[in-house]
Amino acid sequence: MAAPYSRTRQTNGRRSKVSTAAAAGTWKLGDLEVNRIGYGAMRLTGNGMMGNSDSTPIDRDLAVGLLHRAFEQGVNHIDTAAFYFSPLRSANELINRALTSWYGDVVVVTKVGPARGPSGEWLTMVRPDQLRGQVEENLRQLGRDHLDVVNLRANGPGTASIAEHFGALAELREAGLIRHLGLSAVLPEHVAEARTIAPVVCVQNSYGLDWRRADESGLVDLCREQDIAFVPFFAVSGLRREAAADQEHDARVHSVARAHNATPAQIRLAWTLHRGPHVLAIPGTTNPAHLEENIAAGSLRLTEHDLAVLDKPTKGTARASTV
Repeated sequence: MAAPYSRTRQTNGRRSKVSTAAAAGTWKLGDLEVNRIGYGAMRLTGNGMMGNSDSTPIDRDLAVGLLHRAFEQGVNHIDTAAFYFSPLRSANELINRALTSWYGDVVVVTKVGPARGPSGEWLTMVRPDQLRGQVEENLRQLGRDHLDVVNLRANGPGTASIAEHFGALAELREAGLIRHLGLSAVLPEHVAEARTIAPVVCVQNSYGLDWRRADESGLVDLCREQDIAFVPFFAVSGLRREAAADQEHDARVHSVARAHNATPAQIRLAWTLHRGPHVLAIPGTTNPAHLEENIAAGSLRLTEHDLAVLDKPTKGTARASTV
């Protein structure tokens, strides 16, 4: 019998084990249990957060097939947003299509706050009274009568207070449109402020081996202490943010990757997962091979020596100045 973190695949008459998202363990977003390896849907549109097109948008049928492939391998946590769209693709629409023809349970986490016009231009942060419209837009696009988790994405470290915006979402939660609430691009004081209004089940911030502001602020540890999921984005691309994954130049990462017969991207994902059982991963890709590699990263067990190597300072290594 295969272990719970693997399954077998038949290829050219040969059976081989394939890691599944269950290998890294699970965590609960409120009452919703998810595997710690999830999937970020931004790249399905061909655009990054700032509208910089990285590649040609994936074919719709291929996108649905990729999502089904992720679900088959145990991915049951999808990150998305209504503002993840390009002229030809909407991440929410693709997820809706994939879930319509899928039999299992998948937790969909979306975010609100930033706004884009129909042509893709970025607008100012919406007012608290406009958040209901954004929630309803996500409901329509995803084809649901309520949203599993909604993250309020703040304006960054310069945001003095999120109370009005988070309070508006808390009212929508009470009305049954939202099941659980989370935060994105915030500081510890924002988490404390939000928790006086409603429970916070997750915090999404940029974080990775070379992008550790959430360590400096104490946010990663704070989330662990309060049983809040910490969900890094840009964990693989790091300082390159939403740019496509580039060639790995870090000798530390290469050395650990060679020791585990793994890819540098897998080592970066494994490093974040080793920060604690409350840390989830949401790598995105349109490449089926990369999808399997990302999921398999949950099976990697880094040693104390590996972690010490990765934590050695490197000349020129940058530290992020934003959340």
